[in-house]
Amino acid sequence: MSNTPTITLIGPGVMAEAVIGGLIRNQVTEPSKIMAAGPRIERGEELIERYGIHFTTDNKAAAKGAEIVILSVKPQRLQGVLAGLRGSIDPQALVLSIVAGAAIQTISQALSHPVVVRVMPNTPAQIGQGISVWTASSVVTTAQRELAQCILAALGQEIFVEDENLLDMATALSGSGPAYVFLFMEALVDAGVHLGFPRRISEALVLQTLRGSVEYYAQKKDHPAHLRNEVTSPGGTSAAALYYLEKAGFRTAISRAIWAAYERSQELGRGKTSAPPEKQGN
Repeated sequence: MSNTPTITLIGPGVMAEAVIGGLIRNQVTEPSKIMAAGPRIERGEELIERYGIHFTTDNKAAAKGAEIVILSVKPQRLQGVLAGLRGSIDPQALVLSIVAGAAIQTISQALSHPVVVRVMPNTPAQIGQGISVWTASSVVTTAQRELAQCILAALGQEIFVEDENLLDMATALSGSGPAYVFLFMEALVDAGVHLGFPRRISEALVLQTLRGSVEYYAQKKDHPAHLRNEVTSPGGTSAAALYYLEKAGFRTAISRAIWAAYERSQELGRGKTSAPPEKQGN
């Protein structure tokens, strides 16, 4: 494999663009060696203008000759994409999938290609602050693992696991995690506006409170409960707020939400692409 590998991304969405940006920013490869493939020509033109990469609407043509093929399509489109790619990927190429719920065996069988790495990244990868959990099939070589690690390091932190089942758990916890954080942020900002703050001030207060709290936790390395107790005086304002959150089932709601995401990831892995009626629209 060359020092600057040829890389094809099938599905040029948000996460694919995060990968492209990380690859170029960290000089993993050159823009001229990156190809994106998707159905929308206007999206391809955007990527060409921003990054100087190549683009095509032909998935098969894009995959031919690539040393790494990154699958970044929606789970609902995966089976059709895999069927269209079958037989067009070089036998020595590495297939790296960031498709939620899609097991290595599913991808390998559909492509008739055993060299597969499965990854669960998250959206902060767009600014190099993501975290990716990944695993690899047994036939992925040491050199290919190192290259996969290099690609993922360009997106932020990465954690390799032997047990593929942990990927569905990572999907629920860290893959979907930014959505939970943004919902919490939104609720805090709206609460500040309800109290009487102008929205811009409420947003500034919430942003720095969250940013500072995360950095404080990272530096102190104490259990979150200990840090929470530091700001919870007996009979004080924090104690009043926390009592209400506990009474409202805050912890239970978070736990159940993450479990629901975990179950949905498993459903997607079984090919159940539509959500149950009670989950649709959520």
